[in-house]
Amino acid sequence: MINWKQKLTSRKFWAAVIGFVTAILVAFGVNDLTSEQIIAVITAAATLIAYIIGEGMVDAARVETAKDDSNDEI
Repeated sequence: MINWKQKLTSRKFWAAVIGFVTAILVAFGVNDLTSEQIIAVITAAATLIAYIIGEGMVDAARVETAKDDSNDEI
């Protein structure tokens, strides 16, 4: 089973996506400016996705730690 959280926060995954898209754009003869714009959008989206998932994981860990601490006090 694929761990999508791990994949979407992986820099290697996004580098592979960008490499694949770049190769496809070149193969279809898309001009350089359009290629650069598409790659910029993918990079921006990847950064945003990785940040959102990363922060969600940090928040979940914080809640779990707080829950464990409150159980220890009882």
